[in-house]
Amino acid sequence: MSEHIFSNVKVGNMLLKNRIVMAPMTRSRCINNLPNDLVAKYYSQRAEAGLIISEGTSPSDNGLGYARIPGLYTTEHAQAWKKVTDQVHQAGSRIFVQLMHCGRVAHADNLPPGMEIMAPSAVALTEGTMWTDKNGMQPYPVPEEMSESDIKATIEEYAHSAELAMQAGFDGVELHGANGYLIDQFLNPASNHRHDEWGGSIQNRIHFALEVTKAVANKIGADKVGFRMSPYGAFNGMTSFPNLEDQYERLAGDLYKLGILYIHIVDHSSMGAPEVTPSVKKKIRDAFKNTLILSGGYDVKRAEHDLSEKKGDLFAFGRPFISNPHLVSKLKHKKPLTPVNDQALYTADEKGYTDYPLE
Repeated sequence: MSEHIFSNVKVGNMLLKNRIVMAPMTRSRCINNLPNDLVAKYYSQRAEAGLIISEGTSPSDNGLGYARIPGLYTTEHAQAWKKVTDQVHQAGSRIFVQLMHCGRVAHADNLPPGMEIMAPSAVALTEGTMWTDKNGMQPYPVPEEMSESDIKATIEEYAHSAELAMQAGFDGVELHGANGYLIDQFLNPASNHRHDEWGGSIQNRIHFALEVTKAVANKIGADKVGFRMSPYGAFNGMTSFPNLEDQYERLAGDLYKLGILYIHIVDHSSMGAPEVTPSVKKKIRDAFKNTLILSGGYDVKRAEHDLSEKKGDLFAFGRPFISNPHLVSKLKHKKPLTPVNDQALYTADEKGYTDYPLE
């Protein structure tokens, strides 16, 4: 077997020890939205990955959405994250923070007092419910439609959060433009009913994504910025729409012009979502000449094949990293994988988090 995915690779100014990425995954262990010693232990345990992308981290107090997810919009947050990045670097890996504003995927019980749930349009997410520590499962409320000033303020919040990420010792920032969160809500007509410069046409729907990316790149350098997208994604009420592939090709090309480090395509078809078609992946690949991360149902054989076919450069693994801290060694030596404890994915303690065997 070729071991190309296990060999080191230069990505931007970073030398990664392998092409395996730990995908971003919400784990809900950040009490009071602050990463703690348990969080630092969790990430450092998984530092065999060439690159770790953190769980979704809110760039603002009204973007928190879920219970116990981390924030990165105060100095206190940055200082807490510094413990995490220091331990990951000491263990020999690189780590990007994923900035995730939840937008309409939120409930007031999970937000600080006085915060408003905002989205491109006043369109509620109608599928499913959201867990709140205060009142259990709750339906999603109708969000406030963002005003022009709300949009400009939110763009600035992303830039400020990225600046704090550098203070916290992160190697870079991934903007979460996938899975139905705020940036994706602007990209998708299911949640964006606007007819101004932020919605309607392809160029207007991608406007927010590009303005956020531009602001972050201007603040910390484009070579420290990645962007995650999920064409054909169905998570959190997203739907397919006419000219979808044209939109993502245009977005990828415009992101390339901004000079960002990578695009990260997530494909949830292995979990029952619609397939991210080979055609849209190729259009993104052709339009974006820098690093491409592919994720979704990968094993070593498929990753090696897609690398040899030049379909992607890095390959992200999600769930296997939860229950196999030393996943890279296990994959390399073809050892059996420990199954995930699904009952402890989003609980608040070390069970199902840092207590998996390290061998």
